[in-house]
Amino acid sequence: MGADSSRLLGSPRPGYGTLQHDTDTSCMEVTGYRSQPWRTALCHVCCVLSAGLLLLLFHWRPSLRVRARCKPCALGQADWVIIRDRFGQCFTARVQTEMLGESSLEHHPGARLEDRKSSIAVGVADEEESRDTIRLHQEEHNVLRYYLFEGLRYVWMERRQAYCRVSALDEGWTCAELHLCRAGLGQQDHSSRRKIYGPNLIEVPVKSYAKLLVEEVLNPFYIFQVLSILLWVCDAYYYYAACIFLISTISLGLSLYETRKQSTTLRNMARMSISIRVRRADGEEAMVSSAELVPGDCISLPLDGVLVPCDAALLTGECMVNESMLTGESVPVLKTPLPDGGGAAGTIYSPKEHQRHTLFCGTHIIQARSYVGQEVLAVVTRTGFCTAKGDLISSILYPKPVTFKFYKDAVKFVLFLAVLAFIGTLYSILIMMKNQVPVGQIIIRALDLITVIVPPALPAAMTVGSIYAQNRLKKRGIFCISPPRINLCGKIRLVCFDKTGTLTEEGLDVWGVISLEDGRFMPIIHEPRRLPAGPLLHALAACHSITLLQGQPVGDPVDLKMMESTGWRLEMAEEDEGELPGLQCFGTKVLAMMNPPPEEEQPPGRKHHSPMGILRRFPFSSSLQRMSVLAKLPGDDAAWLYIKGAPEVVASLCSTETVPADFSQVLRHYTADGFRVLALACRPMSTVRSFEDALQLTRDVAESSLTFLGFLVMKNVLKMESAPVITLLRNAGVRPVMVTGDNMLTAVNVARSCCMVGPNERVVFVTASPPGRDQPASLKFIPAELSQGEKQPEDAQQWDGRLHLALNGKSFAVLQEHFADLLPKILVRATVFARMSPEQKTQLVCSLQELDYCVGMCGDGANDCGALKAADVGISLSEAEASVASPFTSCHANIECVPTVIREGRCSLVTSFGVFKYMALYSLVQFVSVLLLYTINTNLSDFQFLFFDLIITTTVAVLMGRTGPARELGVRRPQGALISIPVLGSLLLQTTLLITVQVLSYFITISQSWYVPLNSTVTAPQNLPNYENTVLFCITGFQYLILAVAMSKGYPFREPLYTNVLFLVVLMLLFGLLIWLTLYPLGFPKTLLKLQDIDDLNFKLLLLGIATLNFFAAFVLETALDYGLLGCLRKLRRKKASSKLFKRLEKDLSQQPSWPPLNEPLFATPRMSIAVR
Repeated sequence: MGADSSRLLGSPRPGYGTLQHDTDTSCMEVTGYRSQPWRTALCHVCCVLSAGLLLLLFHWRPSLRVRARCKPCALGQADWVIIRDRFGQCFTARVQTEMLGESSLEHHPGARLEDRKSSIAVGVADEEESRDTIRLHQEEHNVLRYYLFEGLRYVWMERRQAYCRVSALDEGWTCAELHLCRAGLGQQDHSSRRKIYGPNLIEVPVKSYAKLLVEEVLNPFYIFQVLSILLWVCDAYYYYAACIFLISTISLGLSLYETRKQSTTLRNMARMSISIRVRRADGEEAMVSSAELVPGDCISLPLDGVLVPCDAALLTGECMVNESMLTGESVPVLKTPLPDGGGAAGTIYSPKEHQRHTLFCGTHIIQARSYVGQEVLAVVTRTGFCTAKGDLISSILYPKPVTFKFYKDAVKFVLFLAVLAFIGTLYSILIMMKNQVPVGQIIIRALDLITVIVPPALPAAMTVGSIYAQNRLKKRGIFCISPPRINLCGKIRLVCFDKTGTLTEEGLDVWGVISLEDGRFMPIIHEPRRLPAGPLLHALAACHSITLLQGQPVGDPVDLKMMESTGWRLEMAEEDEGELPGLQCFGTKVLAMMNPPPEEEQPPGRKHHSPMGILRRFPFSSSLQRMSVLAKLPGDDAAWLYIKGAPEVVASLCSTETVPADFSQVLRHYTADGFRVLALACRPMSTVRSFEDALQLTRDVAESSLTFLGFLVMKNVLKMESAPVITLLRNAGVRPVMVTGDNMLTAVNVARSCCMVGPNERVVFVTASPPGRDQPASLKFIPAELSQGEKQPEDAQQWDGRLHLALNGKSFAVLQEHFADLLPKILVRATVFARMSPEQKTQLVCSLQELDYCVGMCGDGANDCGALKAADVGISLSEAEASVASPFTSCHANIECVPTVIREGRCSLVTSFGVFKYMALYSLVQFVSVLLLYTINTNLSDFQFLFFDLIITTTVAVLMGRTGPARELGVRRPQGALISIPVLGSLLLQTTLLITVQVLSYFITISQSWYVPLNSTVTAPQNLPNYENTVLFCITGFQYLILAVAMSKGYPFREPLYTNVLFLVVLMLLFGLLIWLTLYPLGFPKTLLKLQDIDDLNFKLLLLGIATLNFFAAFVLETALDYGLLGCLRKLRRKKASSKLFKRLEKDLSQQPSWPPLNEPLFATPRMSIAVR
């Protein structure tokens, strides 16, 4: 069957398919291939005829092997697939088959829940189609076809005619359906699912030393080394070849050891196999290995805590979980049961939306509590690499490739050197043919020239700067799991900061409570415990997610401060103690009890005697921006619902008549002063009389028709490090941006406090409204002083300082949808983004990257995981050494790490440039000197090559990267492109200088009266020592050291050269050694290096003088390039349009002083353009 018989959803191309990642909107392209015996046999013959070269090519390019041995075919018939990922990389995977058994596991639209519960979902749910499942037709003998890619299984879907990622059980399943899973799976169903999903293991491959050795030896670098060693042996360079062989062997051994050690460490980190209790459909429970778990299994969690071996939805009980490994959030999180009954039956389960009900793999359950029956139950939703921990391991095993221009340019330059080597080879062949050198010797010498100019150690040398930077960062408590991103840090132009826990302290202090009386706000009460008994006090005491861990309250810092301010105490029954006597007074089972403070601690005239029982908690949700609890007083028949959350959200859920008329004014008063304000409300729940009634209640029904109670005002203290760091970044030309879920005015106040917005700089609110029935989407720019009721100054349009835009999440969503053409301009000027959901934070980072910003993101990891991963450089503030959140993790909970990372990035980038230029120039120095010696039919000696390559070049290249970053973060940024005028200019001028010096030294030598010409009939090494060789050895030796000093630039990105003490000492020793070898080469070194005696001291002093002139000339050239040429280029760039989109936008906006149009409503047209009323 031809390739055109395969059709995949969403792709008209035959034989291709799109595989959608759940974490990325990009697609993978898959091509099917079927094995052809005659092609395979032909490939075997060709491999033999090519002496294994074809086999080597297949090893380097596996996709070529598949294309050579197989023919394109329909995906459903493929034995192999070639996968092109979203980054353009090609991979191959073998299609595997497995028998599934006799019964069909497919469900159809309209099937009963009982039938659907036992089916296996493997496809992503489609809005217009029922969920696809594996079609197991009898004529296909129930064969499962799948392949593995990056740890994930992709299964052939007959109905879709595509390979789809084995979906988790959560895709398309409702919460009610998941609750049905508490009955457990039957043995046959479990066995079939096990074959589909595979074992619940995150298997990190640890290759044997033998396999690693073969793979390393077949690496192009080592192939080049082996061929070079054979060539040197043929050319009688035995000592040099032996040394290079020994060093390569040691390097290879260390590389194998380090690679296997890292793989073993990662495997130990990923490996998790525990015994866990599983329910079966026959009603019995069994202890099984966690590796046996499949989606749909119902597991019983131990009450004393456990490491979670899979992703699971909590069905009964509550769990206090430490998620620091995944989110970086050190505060334990309370997990509550997945909603069931009522409207929940139709709610689609989503790990993101229901994260407060989801236990993630790799997290640690500190404590579990059961309130219905004697077990805490959860249903497995994801296993293996599909889990949250699997995502972490996958991000380490298969990191996103760093698309940095520097590395692409480096490859281009190596190709240029290869072209240069080819030209030099042709020249050397012509010269040696002219000198009548034997053909065999010509071939050896010509090939030897290639080993000279193409430095095989270049890739390793370029990583030196990153390795040193990574070690320095680790010493400062900043851990990096992706070293290539260190260089990217040097190009950061914009950093997004979360507010709470990042710029401000995590814990908030209660400033006071504002209650209501007769529908009016009363004066603030700074001690909430002085409140009279009533709904407001009860809301403060009960509306939290705090639990007890070994008798100590743990939970969100805001909740802890709020409860502490009331004086009320939490009491919970321990599982082994049974129910406390005090809990029996409520007439029903309760989760916990809130006791009023002892009488002696209560204020006079404010005696509270009645405790409160908590029946149910609806946990805080970032998307809903609120949390609530159902609580009951002793003797009351019905329960009360208490809610706290964002004021705007809570007010929208309250009956209009209960919200005071000056609600916005009072809220603005406190938020403008930087306070964090939460609103409180309540509602009697006449239908909830027992614990069981509370479990049946849905959140949407409960959180409606509320009565507004008042405000809780909390003081958001700015971290002492925030303002100095933000000022430092702004002075360095790095733009800081705040992205928070908090109130707009609070965010603006914090932005001013931390100097993100200067004292004389203006803030303008961007307010965008979605389209109404008769009106299109609108946009308005409102000065902050007007929004706060202040009078607009007469010279508002001529406000001193920069203008900062501020907008909230709702406006950001409207701008994305209806004002796409204005969004880039707004993003260039926006500094504060408030009320942003976690998804919007990620969208913002991506939108900024589309403007060509190199974006950094710094957050505590709790609600910032998506943004931290999407940013070019994500820095998570966490106690954990590594988290799924970001490539960088700082164990110090403040933003001082940001300038540190940027400084290290700039230093590493400059070091990489310096080492690259040095290695390139070192190759050119040796290339020129060898060509000159070839011209007169001689060459460098065995130990001279060894001395240059090992004693000088390797030592210098390794040590020059030890120089640390500059202490100050300047405005200038290092170059990011190797193919640029400054870099190419430096290489060209330095090459011209070194050629001039070598040629000049050569002609001065042959012009001396004591000079004796070489015998043209004798070639190297037989004609060594000689004058030409000795002079060029001395001069080029100095040139290697001169270039090392010239390329080790300090200011403005690195510390001065003298701070790198070890490098400086080695340089001085090497300079001293070369001076001695030039002036007085005596004894063993002279014989070993094959140096010619030169009795003329004046000539030798002349050589030192030439080297000194070379030294100063090299420095003059680099200084002229750094200050003269770069200055001219900067002036030219100002006149020339920048390639960066944000720079062009900034230039356009600087020429439009009237933008944005203040207080003028703008409306979106159908074409997304803007019309002014």
